[in-house]
Amino acid sequence: MRPNHGQDSTEFRNTMLTSTDRYIARLIALPLFSTLIIAAMLLVLDKMLRLFDFVAQEGGPVSVVWRMLANLLPEYLSLGIPIGLMLGILLAFRKLATTSELDVFRAVGMSYGRLLRVPFMFAIFLALVNLAIVGFVQPYSRYAYEGLRFELRSGALGASIKVGEFARFGKRMTMRIERSENGGQDLYGIFVRAVSKDNTSLSVTAERGTFMATDDPDVIILRLKNGVLVHDASNYKQPRVLTFTAHDLPIDLPKIEAFRGRGDKDGELTIPELVRVSQDKNTPLELRYQSRANFHFRLVEVAMMLLLPLLAVALAVPPKRSSSALGVFISIVMVVTYHKINEWAEGMGALNLVDPLFALWTPFALFAALIFWMYWTLAYKIGGQPIGALEKGFAVLGKSIRTLFTRKQPKVTPTL
Repeated sequence: MRPNHGQDSTEFRNTMLTSTDRYIARLIALPLFSTLIIAAMLLVLDKMLRLFDFVAQEGGPVSVVWRMLANLLPEYLSLGIPIGLMLGILLAFRKLATTSELDVFRAVGMSYGRLLRVPFMFAIFLALVNLAIVGFVQPYSRYAYEGLRFELRSGALGASIKVGEFARFGKRMTMRIERSENGGQDLYGIFVRAVSKDNTSLSVTAERGTFMATDDPDVIILRLKNGVLVHDASNYKQPRVLTFTAHDLPIDLPKIEAFRGRGDKDGELTIPELVRVSQDKNTPLELRYQSRANFHFRLVEVAMMLLLPLLAVALAVPPKRSSSALGVFISIVMVVTYHKINEWAEGMGALNLVDPLFALWTPFALFAALIFWMYWTLAYKIGGQPIGALEKGFAVLGKSIRTLFTRKQPKVTPTL
């Protein structure tokens, strides 16, 4: 029986392609997730400092900062995923190009379309993840974040008493605390003054104290220790002064306004809710315009991710005998610029100055045409280089700068 060499070669080719896919997937995964984590951490650290200042000014507990940051993570992930996908694919193919592995793949008959199979798998998966985040997770997390800000400002988190300042409970009670420890549980240097409706006043100073809950959610007990109480009324000839070692002072909590419902802002609506609100004739026109613009903004941002593999490959391959990293810089500029254009277009659509369908999908179409041209130039044009002119221009500029700052060594004439 004669061996089937055609079948053996086909199996070998399939095995090689499968191992190539795994190899490319490993090259993409490391920079992708590294970039995503680094971008998210930078955004979190930048926001963390401002949140600490905000919570400190409102006198709230430190723990609320972590809750607010957790609610901001979906928004940061939605921004970091496209950049991580872009840099992951770009750096992977740049490594293949600079080590001549890409030339080997091309020499054995693997086209750019075949090599992009794994990058498109990453793009489709991450696009679905990003759609779930911006379409369903982020609206709820943003609403929870705004709720925490409201509670801080209203005092619902215990943030209405600031150390070293006079705090008012309604119109008839004033309190001042010099120092607090154990996250606000132990209070020191306490002053309280309360005036009832019949003009009876109560002034208390105490060495230390603590708040205690009661069965009534609208009343708390301030347990004071080692202090002086001054009680005065209109029918007293002189105020009564009492010294105590322990005294419980009931405090009526001020009524806190309930936080608004979710959906008063377009960013707090899921994608199905955006569609329903934008088509509901009973909804105010302003909210309908905002909802329609935000709906197209979310879709166009996700759709753009499906074009990133083509853009990344087009910018990843430098000219021959060159190790220029200009493509990495241009890729970040293009992605950020496109995102800012979409934000501007969303604002124009929300004001009903331009139809959101035209304002957001026209830049997408132009950007897609540019990306397809760049990919076609690299993949199908012999010796094609999409950013070849920019590469030459930056090379000339770099050479001019080096020449400008390089000092000529003076010639030394030997003397006899």
